[in-house]
Amino acid sequence: MKRGFFEPAAQADGDAQPYRQGNFGCAHEWLEDVGGMDKLLQALDALSAADPLHRYLCTLDDVSQCSYTCGHAGQDDRLYLEESGEDGVDWDDPVQVAAWEQASLQHRIRQLGNPELAQSWDQVCGTLATAVCDLKALLQANREQDALLDDVVYVQRIPVPADDLKIAAQPNGYFSADWDTFQNHAIIRHLAGQHGYRFFGMGAAWMGFVRAESLTAEQAGRLVADLKDLYGRGREQVYAHAGWSELQQLLRGQRLLMLGYVENLADSLGLDDEEC
Repeated sequence: MKRGFFEPAAQADGDAQPYRQGNFGCAHEWLEDVGGMDKLLQALDALSAADPLHRYLCTLDDVSQCSYTCGHAGQDDRLYLEESGEDGVDWDDPVQVAAWEQASLQHRIRQLGNPELAQSWDQVCGTLATAVCDLKALLQANREQDALLDDVVYVQRIPVPADDLKIAAQPNGYFSADWDTFQNHAIIRHLAGQHGYRFFGMGAAWMGFVRAESLTAEQAGRLVADLKDLYGRGREQVYAHAGWSELQQLLRGQRLLMLGYVENLADSLGLDDEEC
């Protein structure tokens, strides 16, 4: 695994950084040749163990698109922090920019904790337009998890007290038909509280979760019942599809869970009509 840091002080001999920070305000390092999800999680666990004051969140699919939608999602009126002062922020001054990014992060954390803005799991269920092809995409994503990794993975080092708040550093769900940041936060909280999953990654279309232990058969059944409601409520073809039983068997004995949060999940994996 090849890795490098975004901090200028960590760049050897003043060499230009090979990757731009983009809209990831807490970007700490980049990883190449990760070697799969298991190796990535080992790297994230090592970072967390050495630095208990921060939480670590990585990118998944399509880093460039993820950065683009993250930037726009952060401009949501519920999340965006207006510039203060008569002259605003000098965007050519890295000190001012860094201070504004940290202030913005703290503002988004407060907004996520605002009960007037928070979404519940029940409110989110059935709000993403899905079809049978999207269920097949969900199956593929959890069968071939490594395929959700881009060639480079960004790792953010985030000063938050809980794993669910990591989404404050990488808000996403920009397009109107996608789940937005508050809906995704509700999903993250529910999976943690009800199923023991920790949020570890977010891409342009998919979120990644991991448990301390693999699912038992009973736990997999309870999880899939929730996912059927999340993706299939009000959509009989999706809800009643046999693919849910296949997903339950697939997740049994696994620690990882990949969930899509955008419209047309099948498109995000390149599934065509014949595969659906």
